[in-house]
Amino acid sequence: MTSRGRIVPVISGKGGVGKSTVAVNLAISLARGGAKVGLIDSDFYGPSIPTLLGGGQVVPDHEERLIPPFKHGIKYISLGFFLQHPDDAVIWRGPMFNKALSQMFEDVNWGEVDYMIVDMPPGTGDAQLSLAQMVKLSGAVVVTTPQEVALADVRKSINMLKKVNVDVLGIVENMAGLPMPDGSVLPIFGSGGGERTAKEFGVPLLAQIPIDVAVREGGDSGAPIASGEGATARIFHSLAERVSSILDSKERQQPQLNIAN
Repeated sequence: MTSRGRIVPVISGKGGVGKSTVAVNLAISLARGGAKVGLIDSDFYGPSIPTLLGGGQVVPDHEERLIPPFKHGIKYISLGFFLQHPDDAVIWRGPMFNKALSQMFEDVNWGEVDYMIVDMPPGTGDAQLSLAQMVKLSGAVVVTTPQEVALADVRKSINMLKKVNVDVLGIVENMAGLPMPDGSVLPIFGSGGGERTAKEFGVPLLAQIPIDVAVREGGDSGAPIASGEGATARIFHSLAERVSSILDSKERQQPQLNIAN
């Protein structure tokens, strides 16, 4: 294992499906399981990790490499730390994005990590292609909501990942219904879409995250829900266990070099 560990991008076909929320809570859940975890916010056009984790401060070390903030058991970095004003727009072409993404890996003093979770911008553009070409990815987690408008874009993302030879570890269906007081679930955004898409592509449905006001409150206050307890927190913890188990299985199946003495 290199110092970068297992590199796992969290992607979505479209914005607004909770990709960054899933990335943060997955990273925290992996750390709660005993792993050393780094989190890169590469959604440069809408960096939300500083908000979700309650800010943070980046300082240089003696080699002028950046020391990332550390909260809830994870180290993390975001372009949001370097904007003069939080509401400034980032207007970049592809080459500038590629350079910044490389610096997030190379110019940050991560130390040893077991997992590097990468929160990707939505879509199938420069960011996804650059990351796939820049580093060896262990596999991607794809986030969607149940409705067809999101699933149509997810299918494009999965097909893009196939073309660049990145394994899809599975699908996370976010906003998967609103639990009601009587125990029923109100399918505000539809139901079953994540499961159908997972079956279509032959990948696991890793988790179904319900609509939970505590998820929104935790993200707004910088205390993500996976850092605490409760039913939704346990779903994220189970997601982390599934991702870890799938990667363990993949590594066991890889051929081992037999080098004679």
